[in-house]
Amino acid sequence: MQWYDSVFELIDMRSFSNLWFWIALAVVWSSASHWVLGVPFDMVTRARRHGGEAVADVEDLVRVNINRMIYIARVSGLWLMGFTTFSLTMLAVLGFVYGIEFCQAVFLISLPMSFVGLMRINAARRIAAEDCRGEALLRRLGRHRLATQIVGMIAIFVTAMWGMWQNMTTPALGG
Repeated sequence: MQWYDSVFELIDMRSFSNLWFWIALAVVWSSASHWVLGVPFDMVTRARRHGGEAVADVEDLVRVNINRMIYIARVSGLWLMGFTTFSLTMLAVLGFVYGIEFCQAVFLISLPMSFVGLMRINAARRIAAEDCRGEALLRRLGRHRLATQIVGMIAIFVTAMWGMWQNMTTPALGG
């Protein structure tokens, strides 16, 4: 037996039975719900509790981040949309038509994150158009975080169900 056979026997290299995939999935969704439009949510919570300078800090961070997002969407949004659509289509075809498990795993992370990206751009445009400040801004950030968490819960559930299905129906490597 070769040394790499021993390694592959010890560590299953398939995506859905690999602990690192599940850690990465948790980190992606944890980060997505913590950073609301580029602002850490603990700052939003502190601004709600203390007001004053904490609210001004959140307003400044949001202003900088939404202006950046809106500029990027306006300047290169069409190219980004085309590249993202191409990449998601490629991952879907390679993953679900050709059965490459790694592509399935990346697709199941990337598709819902692309929805979150669209939600971020939409929220940024709304905040800029309504010139949200103070409590209205904090409420908008809270709603955006809740929507992100809902998308994340659905995505994690679907990924877990698909991963369990793959683990039950796909034979183990080297077997």
